Amino acid sequence: MADHLLDHVRPYLDGNIEERIAFIRSPRWIGHHAALDAHERLADLLSRPAALRTGGLMLIGPYANGKTMVAERFAIEHLRMSPTQRVWIVQTHEGAGLAHFYASVLQALKAPIGNVRNVGRKAAQLDHLLASLAPRILIFDEFHNALRGRTRDVEAIFAFLRRLGRIHDISPVLIGEVAVYDFINATDEMASRFELCAVPRWRYGEEYLALLDSLEAALPLAKSSDLSEEEMARKIFSLSEGLIGEVVAILTKAAVVAVRSGAECISMAMIDRLGHIPLSARRQALVREALL
Repeated sequence: MADHLLDHVRPYLDGNIEERIAFIRSPRWIGHHAALDAHERLADLLSRPAALRTGGLMLIGPYANGKTMVAERFAIEHLRMSPTQRVWIVQTHEGAGLAHFYASVLQALKAPIGNVRNVGRKAAQLDHLLASLAPRILIFDEFHNALRGRTRDVEAIFAFLRRLGRIHDISPVLIGEVAVYDFINATDEMASRFELCAVPRWRYGEEYLALLDSLEAALPLAKSSDLSEEEMARKIFSLSEGLIGEVVAILTKAAVVAVRSGAECISMAMIDRLGHIPLSARRQALVREALL
């Protein structure tokens, strides 16, 4: 019974419906090739010797493709093993200019922000904090938010990134969409400081089918859903457009329906009934037209 499930997942079949649904909806790590490669590259930055000109990393890929989860898992694993926090994640604020960018870093470091327009004071506060906390890696999630301002503001942010290495021996990691790659590679000075770690869309093939098998094994449903069978796999791939976040969202919603309905497996008809609209089609969706 339930031989398709992982050993630690099988006991959830004996729980009540709400416990099973809570487990289905909980975040889960998916150790695919790009994610494991990113972790290795981050570990290299963490263990590097001291340098006056530190290298950085760009974690680049489309929205909803698991980049943030990669960074968060790395940071959590580091905290479990280290008595001192050396990896910090900055959620880059919406809003143009150096002041907003500094505010993002201060918030991540759990410092009071104060007057958002006082750039000089924030710079001094940041220098003091960075010298005190001595981070090894600063990860800037959704870094493309910092690139929407005036050219001089973007240049000031890049100057700050260079100072992280020169003054504080910190490696910056930039997470974002392809715009980040374009901005960094617009000048040789910045391009020479950042290596690329790509997190591209999935292609239909053996690795994608293995992903479906691993997800099926992690969802506590009593019956096998055969997610990697051709018709089912193609359907999920089409709806997800090769984005791992969308694959997980589709299967999570379908698994919840399977538990609540008593079907105990995911079927093609069940996925159709979800009415999932691919990300690229949501602006033209009929449901949007009904809102106008």
